[in-house]
Amino acid sequence: MLWILSKLPELGKGDRMWHFAVSVFLVELYGNSLLLTAVYGLVVAGSVLVMGAIIGDWVDKNARLKVAQTSLVVQNVSVILCGIILMMTACYIMIITIANIANLASTATAITIQRDWIVVVAGENRSRLADMNATIRRIDQLTNILAPMAVGQIMTFGSPVIGCGFISGWNLVSMCVEYFLLWKVYQKTPALAVKAALKVEEAEMKQLNSPKDTEPKSLEQSHLMGGKDSNIRELEPEPEPTCASQMAEPFRTFRDGWVSYYNQPVFLAGMGLAFLYMTVLGFDCITTGYAYTQGLSGSVLSILMGTSAITGIMGTVAFTWLRRKCGLVRTGLFSGLAQLSCLILCVISVFMPGSPLDLSVSPFEDIRSRFMQAEPVPPTTKIPEAGFTTEAPMSNVSNIVNTVREISTKSEPMISVILLFAGVIAARIGLWSFDLTVTQLLQENVIESERGIINGVQNSMNYLLDLLHFIMVILAPNPEAFGLLVLISVSFVAMGHLMYFRFAQKTLGHQLFVCGPDEKEVTDENQPNSSVV
Repeated sequence: MLWILSKLPELGKGDRMWHFAVSVFLVELYGNSLLLTAVYGLVVAGSVLVMGAIIGDWVDKNARLKVAQTSLVVQNVSVILCGIILMMTACYIMIITIANIANLASTATAITIQRDWIVVVAGENRSRLADMNATIRRIDQLTNILAPMAVGQIMTFGSPVIGCGFISGWNLVSMCVEYFLLWKVYQKTPALAVKAALKVEEAEMKQLNSPKDTEPKSLEQSHLMGGKDSNIRELEPEPEPTCASQMAEPFRTFRDGWVSYYNQPVFLAGMGLAFLYMTVLGFDCITTGYAYTQGLSGSVLSILMGTSAITGIMGTVAFTWLRRKCGLVRTGLFSGLAQLSCLILCVISVFMPGSPLDLSVSPFEDIRSRFMQAEPVPPTTKIPEAGFTTEAPMSNVSNIVNTVREISTKSEPMISVILLFAGVIAARIGLWSFDLTVTQLLQENVIESERGIINGVQNSMNYLLDLLHFIMVILAPNPEAFGLLVLISVSFVAMGHLMYFRFAQKTLGHQLFVCGPDEKEVTDENQPNSSVV
């Protein structure tokens, strides 16, 4: 029962609906350009980059139930507010701001549930931990199938306003369900009430408040004689921290978190995972927006996202099988090879008929025209002037959808888009298997008192590379430059897997290519007990 309850909180996640819908909304709000979606991604990535270590430190220093419930409420309430705002107005600045808060809360939720709670529930059984990681990821992928399909169909055959209302209502209900399930798991797992970081702080406070090893009699004599003992000074409370010290605390947390992350034995594995975020070859708002400009409707996009979720589930199955047969570290090697092999299709798609790649068009033409000229540059595909603007009512969105659908029926070949998404979808098998590998490496080799801050810095590293890819799109937002972005993305994915190969080589040595379930321990001078299965 406990094993099942530890996975049920993931079922209520409604932010997947918002993640799919916001990219389509932002493309329509800014006249069929990827610029606004890139700005949104830039804000989200920059916030997690700066706040990742601080959020992780907050997770470490507070009780598990308090952290989980607080982050859950903030996340869902923020998504609900975004949905209500979109139904009332088209103020994208407010939408991006509140959506960013929701993402920060989602980061805290992911760290505490998927990096801490699950390790405590699994105990010392690493095989059980692997199965639980894979099961949670399957549930996560299941939401990727159902959420986009539901919202995509509602937006296509209903209206964006109805879609916003559905998202807000779903998050309200799911928040209550998740809140209750988190409390049930906490009640049925006594180990969750005990936290290493809190025990360390409690021990330090006891040490500070306890008298030194002095004779009780001599201490009483010193009081009677009116004398002052040097030990009495140590019993006095410490002075209150100054304002400057309190202001500098987040910066010290940021610095200490990154230094500790660098010293981890799985540093190269984490860096390899982070480099996979420097890509436009995923179902984020950039790729969704690009597909939308190429004539794919919201309904088709939702089906593609559902298909990618199915291949992601296949990746979790591959992870558990490979780990049993070859061990955890080698699983990452095979997963990386599978991902790179599938991404070759994306490289080929850049040069196939129907690709908008045009090196004669400056990649900076769109952004230069929008920021340095009075009139915006017309999009590559002509959209009527009656299209959606920031002042237009939400009912005009249907005009854009119908126009794009008409454009997609023209004689322009679709083989490039087909190959692109075939490669992206197939690569999810290797991607999610590799992601689970690095996730478990971090779970097994980071001490309990540092799980929050180390995983917070890992999220910051992920978003740092994600930030670079959004900057890249902001500088070259026109569809003609998307092919160059694909080539750059594949290069960064290859570099990430090379980093992981170096980690595996240092870990396994001459047994790197000796397939088997037993692997030597990953040791570090400062952490001799950390190991890899």
